[in-house]
Amino acid sequence: MKRRQQGILTGMPFMAHVAPRTFVDALGRKLFLAKAPSRVVSMAPNVTEILFALGLEEKVVAVTPFCDYPSEAQRKTHLGGMNPSIEQILALKPDLVLVPQDMIQPDLLQQLDRVKTPTFVLQAAQLDDVLGQIQMIARLFDRSKAGDELAATIRQRIAVVKERTQSLARQRVLYVLNTDPLQTVGPGSFIHQLIEAAGGANIAADTAVAYPRFALEEVLARDPELIIFPVGTAEGIPDEDQERWRRWSSLSAVKHNRLVLVPSVLVDRPGPRIVEGLELLAKAIHPEAFTEPFPVRNP
Repeated sequence: MKRRQQGILTGMPFMAHVAPRTFVDALGRKLFLAKAPSRVVSMAPNVTEILFALGLEEKVVAVTPFCDYPSEAQRKTHLGGMNPSIEQILALKPDLVLVPQDMIQPDLLQQLDRVKTPTFVLQAAQLDDVLGQIQMIARLFDRSKAGDELAATIRQRIAVVKERTQSLARQRVLYVLNTDPLQTVGPGSFIHQLIEAAGGANIAADTAVAYPRFALEEVLARDPELIIFPVGTAEGIPDEDQERWRRWSSLSAVKHNRLVLVPSVLVDRPGPRIVEGLELLAKAIHPEAFTEPFPVRNP
């Protein structure tokens, strides 16, 4: 029996390799792959970005309509939304389907299992999970070296940000994930960890859930010095919702005009570009510490 170790996807202990080419996903399901997959379906934008970053684009046979990066991904066959039919997936003849846990419908997963289509469920709750997810996908395709190198590069860039911010005063930050109802991020989320690594103090750091809802009165009482809005063409906080915050003139962030926009695809997606999101957050929170360019680029 091999020694048990920490699971890189969920933080829970599991047998990372029960047998050669056997892997365990975020749901604890064992998957045996006799060889590296040659036809993979990606059911999430972050998964697509990981596959392309690992040089596996030729193996990708289909993506979701929301997989907009890199531009080459848009030329792949598109699934019918985030919940495609089993018939559409089977028509692609995949030897692997990759899907995040929060994006797979239980009935679709059961159907894929029933017809013996290899499906691997991923989950990234913490920042380390994002890197572990990259390495796990690399291992599925016999690209461990590429996965380890990519993860190491991202870790190096994270370390640079932490080094520049660790001695600076922590500014109170509100990350607006949703406006109606008002929802932010808590310590159970990787976005919270990005804020902390960027030198901020998340005003929701004492909450018990990953994505807590907040009453406006609570925000006013905690008085954020910086309010961050994720924005984008397909996802993010609309302009009109951002402007409504300006009516709360007693907030420090509003007084000092520190309402900051960041691309949602760089912060909300647990993929290789998340370190770019971290660098943008750090520059927004502590612009004085980032007058010099970052020394390491391109994860």
